[in-house]
Amino acid sequence: MSPNGQFHGQSGAMLLGAFDFPAGTWTPWHEHESHHQLVWAARGVLAVNVGEAHWVLPPTRALWLPAGVRHRSGSIGHAVMLGIYADPPRCPVSWPEPRMVAVRPLLRELLDHLTDPDLPEQPRRRAEAVAFDLLEPLDVVPIAVPAPSDPRAVDVQTAVTADPADPRGLAEFGRAVGASERTLARIFVRECHMTFGTWRTQVRLRASLPLLAAGLPLATVAERVGYASASAFVAAFRRAVGVTPGAYFAG
Repeated sequence: MSPNGQFHGQSGAMLLGAFDFPAGTWTPWHEHESHHQLVWAARGVLAVNVGEAHWVLPPTRALWLPAGVRHRSGSIGHAVMLGIYADPPRCPVSWPEPRMVAVRPLLRELLDHLTDPDLPEQPRRRAEAVAFDLLEPLDVVPIAVPAPSDPRAVDVQTAVTADPADPRGLAEFGRAVGASERTLARIFVRECHMTFGTWRTQVRLRASLPLLAAGLPLATVAERVGYASASAFVAAFRRAVGVTPGAYFAG
């Protein structure tokens, strides 16, 4: 990883590293072949990308990454990431796919406790065992925004990403990029494996995550990402992610 940090807990099943992320910092794409990782924002808000999937992690949420999963981590504002690296042979958790987990107060205190470099081996092992037991998976679907490659669709992607509230439909975008509505519709289905409407919803929901993490009112977030009302935004978020925005960011 590129941000500098310090590691603690070398004697146990967990290796903990604290990394400072100035606003807008992203690591290069990488993987940990020999360790599972739990990505957690001890302070601030982090984002993690795995392929086209996108998670935003306030301090009440963490992301479990199995060994060998290629990913990158970044910050929304200034953040401190606590990377918890678990030795697979000594780790009771064996989820094969990335999973979001809840970080409740007891788990937070245990993780802080495990960063003590002077913690003796036996108390460390007992604390690690409890920490593993407290990893509570959440039924959350990551937001994925596939990228098209056709230059005309890329121009549409640029416009919608820059302004998720852009109300134009495919016919209007088509006139702007030199393609018919039907042609653009086929391109999005072929290259993104979803309709343009579904794809734009994913863009809007991805854009909403840092706004929600910053604590903006639902009505403000809804308006900024193109929804007529907070209730319409909440309904779209729940259909796509599986939980409401309030549940996603709940403490």
